[in-house]
Amino acid sequence: MFMNSSEPPAPRARAEQMHGLRNIPSVAAVLEATTRQGVSGLYGMRATTDAARTVLEVTRAAVVKGENSDLDPEALADKTRRLLETADRSSLRPVFNLTGTVLHTNLGRAVLAETARTAALAAMSEAVALEFDLDSGRRGERDDHVRALLCELTGAEDATIVNNNAAAVLLALNTFSAGREAIVSRGELIEIGGAFRMPDIMARAGCKLVEVGTTNRTHARDYRAAIGPETGVILKVHTSNYRIEGFTCEVEAVELEAIAQEARVPLINDLGSGTLVDLARYGLPREPTVREAVAQGAGVVTFSGDKLLGGPQSGFIVGKRDLLSAINVNPLKRALRVDKIRLAAIEATLKLYRDPDRLTERLPTMRTLARPKAEIAAVAARLASPLAVALGPVFVVEPCDCLSQVGSGALPIEAIPSAGLRIHPADGGGGALQRLAASLRALPRPVIGRTGKGALVLDLRCLTDEAAFLSNLGNLRLS
Repeated sequence: MFMNSSEPPAPRARAEQMHGLRNIPSVAAVLEATTRQGVSGLYGMRATTDAARTVLEVTRAAVVKGENSDLDPEALADKTRRLLETADRSSLRPVFNLTGTVLHTNLGRAVLAETARTAALAAMSEAVALEFDLDSGRRGERDDHVRALLCELTGAEDATIVNNNAAAVLLALNTFSAGREAIVSRGELIEIGGAFRMPDIMARAGCKLVEVGTTNRTHARDYRAAIGPETGVILKVHTSNYRIEGFTCEVEAVELEAIAQEARVPLINDLGSGTLVDLARYGLPREPTVREAVAQGAGVVTFSGDKLLGGPQSGFIVGKRDLLSAINVNPLKRALRVDKIRLAAIEATLKLYRDPDRLTERLPTMRTLARPKAEIAAVAARLASPLAVALGPVFVVEPCDCLSQVGSGALPIEAIPSAGLRIHPADGGGGALQRLAASLRALPRPVIGRTGKGALVLDLRCLTDEAAFLSNLGNLRLS
């Protein structure tokens, strides 16, 4: 005979249940225990009281179900403390980025250099001369902290800074083509992560998009044919997150600048990620540099600060002085500016580029991208055995070759040889991999890898602290 779960418990079970309910400590008793443990002093009495009540509600529900529960006030105070610790923990938790994507947008992109972190800490800890000219004693401009540096590093006449490259493009387009036409090649109407599309930015900037050419081929005559009395700008976009190959044609910036000068409109050259140095000198695939774009004559060049440049989130606009002056008086500029903390970190990052010979020593992004495969493979060999012990016989762990990528839309088809650890279930069960990935994400410092082809791969290119990784594994609990 089957019992109906809705039927009341037997008299004996009911008596045990009532006994358990009577023995649940009061809120006051649990709070007294939390005071002895110093919990309320850390989190405040109000938060501690709310957490204690939550713990007692959960305990009461467990007793009603007939589950064994520790009713000691000290044990319940300990549960209260753990609940408060979980609630107080920042959601912006440091993670081990073992995805193989160095500049991972979802994981915060560039890791800042030590000098940038020091500068940011000083700026957030003290009053600083953000918009104050110490020589004259009068109001200054926050852009002045990086303007000369940017001009020195790019060869531009003038420069300004906003909070990201999308903002830089938006501001430049709004300044020169609001209510007018912006001409761009159809093959350069990019979309990047988060459904950011160039046509949408152009619409928000208030300009009318005029597409020229075809997806794979655009000629100088296409631009000239589109120019008219309503033309505000010509826009060139570096397709940094994809490539069109085969039967292709594009108009280089040098020729586009000549066309723009004939039409007496600015040329905006959006480099996207952008780099201040030739990456080939570090053994990486080549990307056009900002200095090259400026030398090709574009009146305005825009690029990011938190991608290949290796700094905090920011967007730069460099170019001709008269055009930058117009951009700087646009009311949108104030809405898009950066704060003192990021500005301090940006200045410190840019100064590192004055010594490109030591860039891989001092800039984490460049050091990680240029890290030799042999060095990473040695790390994989050292970690394979300890990881196998931590995972137990359910999983097989073996060193492997793999391919890293830059990320954040830079060098999209270029892969960087790397090494890592390949983990797969000993019995070939697919569900075990998802559970393992979840367990690694649940660690005090989450470990993020990539899954595919029946395995979880931990690309070790970005792993710089082996000891911290191994210590973290001691908390692994496989689900």
